[in-house]
Amino acid sequence: MITMQTNHGVIKLELDAEKAPVTVANFIKYAKDGFYDGTIFHRVIDGFMIQGGGFTEDMSQKRCNEAIENEANNGLSNVVGTIAMARTSDPHSATAQFFININDNTFLDFKSESVQGWGYCVFGKVTEGMDVVNQIKAVATGNRGMHQDVPLEAVVIESVTVAE
Repeated sequence: MITMQTNHGVIKLELDAEKAPVTVANFIKYAKDGFYDGTIFHRVIDGFMIQGGGFTEDMSQKRCNEAIENEANNGLSNVVGTIAMARTSDPHSATAQFFININDNTFLDFKSESVQGWGYCVFGKVTEGMDVVNQIKAVATGNRGMHQDVPLEAVVIESVTVAE
């Protein structure tokens, strides 16, 4: 069980180590190292997802560990309330950033082991705090430098703790 304390409230997550062992271990390592503390949800798109875990309030990108193997072929789907890894166009480029789906985004699911087909790895779900996720998805956003859909008032991840 993961407890994500934000400046909007608490989001509790249950991770699926059976279906996404590499991804869950990666997320837990970042959490235990305190990496996520003080990061923000830097990309918020109502009707799509809220993304965080890589930038500080001043939009400085944090230095990450090595990228991990994409486990999107695990049968889990990008549906409302699931958490998945963010990545670049390289299917195996996920590091620390993640997103919480606020819509059924099944077009992000694994289809094939190709650059276009890999999809985005779901590795858990929100078990408490969807009301907090829904508050966050509704914040006003704008452009900040080259970044779009950035909350005008910082949505801060104050801490991420792992229950043993």
